[in-house]
Amino acid sequence: MTVLDPKDVAAELDGWTGGDDFITKVFKFEDFAEAFGFMTRIAIIADRMDHHPEWFNVYNRVDVTLTTHDAGGVTEKDLTLAKAMEKAAA
Repeated sequence: MTVLDPKDVAAELDGWTGGDDFITKVFKFEDFAEAFGFMTRIAIIADRMDHHPEWFNVYNRVDVTLTTHDAGGVTEKDLTLAKAMEKAAA
């Protein structure tokens, strides 16, 4: 698995930030039900990909961090999952 530069990956995405070995974004929704619905849709996609996000939810906010632990950084899996999150949040 090829490790990508997190800052380059984040630059391809709207509102994402690249860290040392991860990308991150805060998603905000109308209310808790919308935030939870987003998480449910992404959970199904992530499970099919066998690539699970680190995330934290409080009310209408979902903080997401993506990294591929077994590769030691950001990979194409993270970019794919981030793009799915963007689509689900739209």
